[in-house]
Amino acid sequence: MPELPEVETTRKGIAPHIEGKTIKRLVIRNGRLRWPVPEELPKLAERKTLLSVERRAKYLLLKLPDLTLIWHLGMSGSMRIVKHASTPESHDHIDLIFTDGTSLRYRDPRRFGALLYTKQPIEEHPLLCKLGPEPLSELFNESYLYQNTRGRSQAIKQALMDNKLVVGVGNIYANEALFAAGIHPLKAAGKLSRKTCETLVAEVKTVLDGAIKQGGTTLRDFVGGDGKPGYFAQQLAVYGRGGQACKHCNKILLEKKLGQRSTVYCNHCQK
Repeated sequence: MPELPEVETTRKGIAPHIEGKTIKRLVIRNGRLRWPVPEELPKLAERKTLLSVERRAKYLLLKLPDLTLIWHLGMSGSMRIVKHASTPESHDHIDLIFTDGTSLRYRDPRRFGALLYTKQPIEEHPLLCKLGPEPLSELFNESYLYQNTRGRSQAIKQALMDNKLVVGVGNIYANEALFAAGIHPLKAAGKLSRKTCETLVAEVKTVLDGAIKQGGTTLRDFVGGDGKPGYFAQQLAVYGRGGQACKHCNKILLEKKLGQRSTVYCNHCQK
């Protein structure tokens, strides 16, 4: 599933090609996604100027003068900038066509993505109103993490993946940040010291920023908005490496399921 760096990579890839352009029409070939695409949306988007492409958590927000398109890539979704005349393939479900002949084409083989909209302030939308701070923002800091984990017996790995605590730190990057910080993923979140929280916040930011600079992590179907794969997978220290040697101490990395997600860690390096 595309995580925050993959979604941010997509945003950066498509924004320069579509911001400021006028939408000619919105073509829905298959609206049966995670939630049905609203039937009225094509009419609402027609002839509107796309003001900006923003991101909140893993949602892409395409701002129009009087509404915002809320786009989620799901597990296998991707976007391309194509010529409108190019022939769509079987999993190309949506085209946002602009008056200059270019299109933003949405491909989603598994159809777990979503395209919705709102005319209200985006922070009031049910999907977004309860989200925690962005991990790369100043709001996600040592004091915030320390204060909001007090009394929590939940494993710190699961806490990091709770979007009400902080958004966008998915499974890949939670594994990597905890390893970089030397924190055992099963450690109770409420037992982290203030100093440990400071270290973890710094590593979350470093790992996510590094992944964005590398264009994300290529897993299954993900490619960026420019059609190129992400390369951060080449730098993964633990994720996907269970049973292999730790890159720091050479001991065997352990792997277990935590909250139905694969968790890989080094018992020697992470305490």
